[in-house]
Amino acid sequence: MSDAFTVLWTHDTCRALRRADRVGERPPVAFSGIHSSLPSWTGARAGDEVYALHVNRCEVFVVSRMRVIDMGRRDCCGTEAVAWEDPAYPGHEAWSMLGAGGCGAAAVHVDATPVRFDVPVPGQLLARLTWRNRRGRTRGLKYVVDGRLERSISLQGFYRLTPESADELAAVVRDSSEGP
Repeated sequence: MSDAFTVLWTHDTCRALRRADRVGERPPVAFSGIHSSLPSWTGARAGDEVYALHVNRCEVFVVSRMRVIDMGRRDCCGTEAVAWEDPAYPGHEAWSMLGAGGCGAAAVHVDATPVRFDVPVPGQLLARLTWRNRRGRTRGLKYVVDGRLERSISLQGFYRLTPESADELAAVVRDSSEGP
């Protein structure tokens, strides 16, 4: 059975996506890292889903839903860097803002929905979202006030959703693709 995770994309990442005109395109890759500046996708396996979230003005948005294809370097990644100033993943330069230059960055090939910034997570769902750790303990979001996320600290990282929360986020994405 596959799992679902969330990852928070920062304002800098989302700004870079907009600047590079990637809105509406499907990312073929994301990046995992070994440093706290880049989330580590260590718990993910092929077939798992990852919801890239963004917080803007206390509202949470699903930017893309990515299904993990595989993790690791492939031919599409380009030649491995020889010197520190060489690009780490020249084959994915168009998506480097997703962490290609991060400390110990590793490619995670994905099948993703198009990048969007108009799919809000309903406020009442924010209060119900739960994640579980490897020991099976669950936790919810902190700092949800009147359906708004006052602080994003509890979203920062790479976290495994409970099956119920994964189903609810999948419905948000599915409903947004069906239109009004």
